[in-house]
Formats: sequence, structure tokens, C-alpha cells
Amino acid sequence: MTGSVVQGNATDLLTVELSVGGMTCANCAARIERQLNAIPGVEAAVNFAAERAHVRYHGEGTQAVGVDDLVATVVKAGYRAHLSTTATRDAENQRKLAANEEELRRFKISALLTLPLVGQMLFMFGENSHADLLPRWLQMALATPVQFWVGWRFYVGGVNALRGGSGNMDVLVALGTSMAWLLSAVVTVWGLQHQHVYFEASATVITLVLLGKILETRAKAKTTEAIETLIGLQPQTARIERNGELSDVPVASLIPGDVFVVRGGEAVPVDGVVLAGSSALVEAMLTGESLPVSKSTGDKVFAATINGDGLLRCRATGVGAHTLLAGIIRLVESAQGSRAPVQRLTDRVAAIFVPVVVAVSMLTLTIGWWLSGDFATALVNAVAVLVIACPCALGLATPTAIMVGSGQGARKGILIRNAVALERAQKITILAVDKTGTLTEGRPVVTDVIALNVANASVGAAKTPLEPPISQQRRLIQLAASLEQGSTHPLAAAVVARARQENIVLTQANKTTNHPGCGIEGELDGQRVRVGSLAWLIETGVDMPSSDQLPALTGSVVAVSRGTQLLGLIGVADPVRASSRAAVARLQAMGIELVMLTGDNPATAAAVAESVGIKRIEAGVLPGDKAAAVLRLKASGAVVGMVGDGINDAPALAAADVSFAMGAGSDVALQAADVTLMRNDLNAVADSIALSEATLAKIRQNLFFAFVFNVAGIPAAAFGLLNPVVAGAAMALSSVTVVSNSLLLKRFRFGDK
Repeated sequence: MTGSVVQGNATDLLTVELSVGGMTCANCAARIERQLNAIPGVEAAVNFAAERAHVRYHGEGTQAVGVDDLVATVVKAGYRAHLSTTATRDAENQRKLAANEEELRRFKISALLTLPLVGQMLFMFGENSHADLLPRWLQMALATPVQFWVGWRFYVGGVNALRGGSGNMDVLVALGTSMAWLLSAVVTVWGLQHQHVYFEASATVITLVLLGKILETRAKAKTTEAIETLIGLQPQTARIERNGELSDVPVASLIPGDVFVVRGGEAVPVDGVVLAGSSALVEAMLTGESLPVSKSTGDKVFAATINGDGLLRCRATGVGAHTLLAGIIRLVESAQGSRAPVQRLTDRVAAIFVPVVVAVSMLTLTIGWWLSGDFATALVNAVAVLVIACPCALGLATPTAIMVGSGQGARKGILIRNAVALERAQKITILAVDKTGTLTEGRPVVTDVIALNVANASVGAAKTPLEPPISQQRRLIQLAASLEQGSTHPLAAAVVARARQENIVLTQANKTTNHPGCGIEGELDGQRVRVGSLAWLIETGVDMPSSDQLPALTGSVVAVSRGTQLLGLIGVADPVRASSRAAVARLQAMGIELVMLTGDNPATAAAVAESVGIKRIEAGVLPGDKAAAVLRLKASGAVVGMVGDGINDAPALAAADVSFAMGAGSDVALQAADVTLMRNDLNAVADSIALSEATLAKIRQNLFFAFVFNVAGIPAAAFGLLNPVVAGAAMALSSVTVVSNSLLLKRFRFGDK
């Protein structure tokens, strides 16, 4: 289900998506939004391009409302609405398809009826510019069905809008064409042969507007392709293991804990963890990374990813709305339904647009009639003003670009939470970067093993304290890993991983005690062994060799002692990502200053910063203090972005103007930041900022096109330079132009392509 419960500070807020039908322009969306927001406790944003209403409301308490109340409010405003869920999406698409086919059928009939009227317009360029090729009663017979049957939708929409206290495109089209038809009908019925008729104008305008809506609908459908593609990724059936037998069941019937099997070439049905088997999975549909990812026992797998050649036996951990794919879909839908700050200008213009246009039209009629004495010509000019001034293009300018931009990001594993973040990202001047897991791999590994005094009767003594036999190194790893095998600390995990890599058999330690921030101690072979920092071992009375006998190790140092004797040192470092240096250079080329924020020691931080090309460092910063560091950067007047892992860096992410979380499939990361990066690659941040710039450029272009059509078109129509038919064609063209320009964002190329 698309709707979900979001935890509020005091009361739970429910979030739902409503599918809204019957909107014809931005004013319709604004009207529905006003009606919904008038309900106490409701926060609504209506997206005209997506035909969606994103609503947050109280489900309990004094301000409690239900979905039925929300739907009823939209229906009362004169539109159609129903709850939109993943389950209802197919049926919704079928209804839209049927409605589009009916619209196309009406257009074909309208075009057939209008064609004879348009044919005689060719004579307008001759000396007898209004000579009647067709009898006027026949013209009236052809134009009337177009006006009142095909064009009935404009009357219904216009009445609903006026009843709600606002105007929209329907009002303009219905008013303009009715004026032209009514004048022509009066002239025809009363037999005023000296007066011209304009049946061809009213019929052609309706036909062209209808054609424009059909083209606009088809173009808008392409803006939601990213969502439809994501929804279509998940398989419909899963092969599960129950009572020792395999059977195919619908994916919707799976529950957490079910054991399922994924054969070679199949898609993973739900999120899970591998119980047995090994293979390589293609996760490009979620992360944008084309290279297969190796999976074996204990690894996580995600719904819709494609298995390679191996057979995997997995246990379901996330099903239905709780899969990573479902979370991504919700996040993309939320972004596409949100409103960018740049749209505020459009909203203000749209709110007063229709009344102003009607006033201009009436002035055109009044002044034109007074100056020329020709009522018919003045009326035609007034009709042209009404027709050219449709606010559709203004309403489509921002949301269509946001929909395409956020969809393109999702295809590349860049999940943008809302349009505010999408707009603000291109303004970033300083980017604060966490070290561990962002610039580095986030998985420390053992780099050095220095055995100093490891007693082992089965091996020879070391040649020198710094050049021990390899077997002493293995013994040192065995001691340290045996003691740390139950620890979750990253350094401990690195030591244990090295032991497993070398197939070293571990023993069980007794009487272990963990000392947070220092290390761990316990008994091995009846002797007290400590593993931890050098400073801690010194505090516990361990004898240390002279400084010239201790090697200089990069990264973190894990010391191992037995009693008061230092047995050796283990160097552990977090490797820098291969792509980090190029990503840093790319961001700097975009005019962004990078600042490393890390809790690591200054020496290690400086080494990593130098290797990737970062000049400014703040080391020894605890997770809780990173937010204060971000606020200091903001105090300088800079627009600050923050890149972290989405969990430990949550306070700093919240403090930044725009936050980027290296997600790697984490559910927490999906909720932590403005932008979640499914790829653990700093290049994805550069891609996000470049995508933001491209999207904002499209929005500005769209607004330019929309305003130019109206700013240039209305005066031209008022001064008689635009025939209503040409005005209708221009109005339809403006909407199609804006949507088509937004679709050009699909050509956006990310930095790694």
C-alpha cells in the first residue's frame, strides 16, 4: 500500500496517496489543495502532472479524519478521487487507458465534424475572407455537437471550478467558444446575412484543445515511467520451501521467516538473507551499479535483483511494503508529489490568472467595439484572449521536470526525498564529508602483523624483533582473534576476518571483560591476555620496548599482551575507495569546497585527506559534535551539504542544508537524509548535484516557455493579431512543449557514462 504511518512528535500521522481525476490545469490542483488543507489536521500537496494528492492527516484524536473524508472532499470539489495503493495501480492504469481511448474516440469524431469547417477557412486568405462555402445551417449542424457533446467536459469542469470560487482552463475554453458559437447561432437563426459567423473558430478551438490534452496526457505518462518500471521489477511468484517441499506461490502470500529458493536467472521475490549457496546478483535496478555483487551465506538479498548462475536458499526478512524496493517506490513517489520552492511563483500567478484573463478579455471586447464599432471583430479578439491564456503550461512547468529528474535519479540509485532537496542541491558551496564508509570502504582490514615476543615451542625464534617467522604472526592473530571473536567492534571484526581468511583455528577465551574505548581482556591457556590500544596496555602495567624498537604503523594499532609482556602489534586500516580521489576532484571542479569531518586521529585523517585531495580537515570530531561543525560551516553563509552513512551521522545530516546518506540498502538510511545514495560512491553525490542543476535548468526553461506564450500571446490576441483557431493551436502547443522539454531530462548523462 502506498499510504504509510509516519511517527509524529505527539500523534501518529497517516500518509496516503490519492489518485485524482478530472484536473485540467494548475488551478484545479490548487483548488483541491485548498479544500483538503481546510480540513483541520490535514496537510495536502496536489501534483497536477502526476494526478496525485499526497496527504498527511491525523488518524486519531480530536482532529481525526479518514480516507473516506478526504475522498469526499475532493469529490465535493467536482473531481474524482480514490486511494492509490500498489494493489490498485493496475486497475487505475486500466481506467486511465479506457478514459484515454474514449478521449481519442471523441477527438476523432470532433475532427471529422470540424474538418469541413476548417476547409472553408482557406477562403479567408482571399478577397471574400468570410464567404460561406457551406450553408450556415450546415455549419451550425456540424459545430453544435462539437460544442456541446465533445466540449461538454469544459462546461462541467468550468461550473465545478466556479462553484468552488475559482477559475480554471475549462472556464476560459467554455466561455470563449460559447461566445463564438452563440454569436454565430444568433446570426444564423435571425438570418443576418451581412454578419459573419465563427462556427469554425469554436469547433476548431475545442478540437485543438482536445488534441493538446491527448498529447499532453501521453507525454505526462512518460514522466512516470521510472515508477512504473520499479513496480514492474518485482516478480509475481516465489518458490518457497514448506514441509520439505518446494512450491510456487504468489509473492503477496509470503511472510517473514518463509524459506524461498532462487534459481539461476530468476529475480529475488522479497528481501531476505542467504541460508545456503553462493552466486552473483545484479543489483543495478536498485543501486545503478551494473557489476554483479557476490552473495553467500549470511549476505542480504533484495527483491527484484537478478540472480546469476548459482542456486540460493534464503529466509524472507522483508515482504510486501517492507521490502527495500517498496521503500524506494514510496520515496520516489513522495519526491514526485512534492513542491519545489521555485513553484511558489507559479502558484501565485495561477491563483489570479483566470480572473485577470477574463477581465482582459472583457476589456478587449469593450474597447475594441467602442473604437472600431465592429462588435463581431471585437468579440473574436476577446475569444482569442480567452483561448490563448490557458494556464496549463504554467501548471506543468515545475512538476513534470521534477518527476522526470527524480525518476532519472532513481534509475541510478539516487533517491531524492523531496523537491526542496532537488532544488537546493545545486546551490551547495561546501560539502562536509565523513571519512569512514564515505571516502573509505568502511570495512577495516589488517595491514600489518608484528610479532615481538610470541612464545610458541613448535616454531623457531624470530630473527629479530621486527622480522619474526610467519608462524609467529599466525599465532599473534590467533590469540587476538580468539579473544575478540565475540566483539562487534570494527577493529575486532577485521582481526577475526584475517584469522578466517588464513583458516586459523580459534580457541575459546574465559573470563572475558570488555573495556569500552580501550579493549578486551580474558584468559587463554590459563594466562591473562589483553587486546586493545597501546595506551590502555601501558596503563595496565605492560612493559613496552623502547620507541626505536616499535615500528611505525599507519592506521589504527591493536596491541596484544600476555601478563605484563607485549606480544605484538596488529595494524588495521580502512582502505580508501578507488573512486574517492576522482570524485573529490570532480566536486572541486564544480566549485564545491570539501571538508572532512572524522572522529579518527589527526595523523590517519591527514593521510586519507592527502590521498584523495582534500585540503580542509576536522579530526577527532565525535558523532554528536559533527552537527555543531556543520552549523559552524553554515554560519559563514555557505550552503552546506553533508555526506554520511545515514546512521551514526544522523545529527549532522539533519543540520545540513542538504544531506546525502550512503545507503547501501539500509532502511535507516532511507529515512535519514534528503538524498539516499544506494551506491557507496562519492561520485553519486556529484551526480546528484549535476542532476539538480539540470532539473532546475529545465524548470527555468519551462517557466520561460509558459510565460512567453501568455505574455506575448495575450496582447497579440487583444490587438487582433491572433485568430481564435491559431490561439487554440498555440495554447495546445504550449503545454506539449513544456512536457516535451521536461522529457529531455531523460537524456541526462551521469558522470560515469
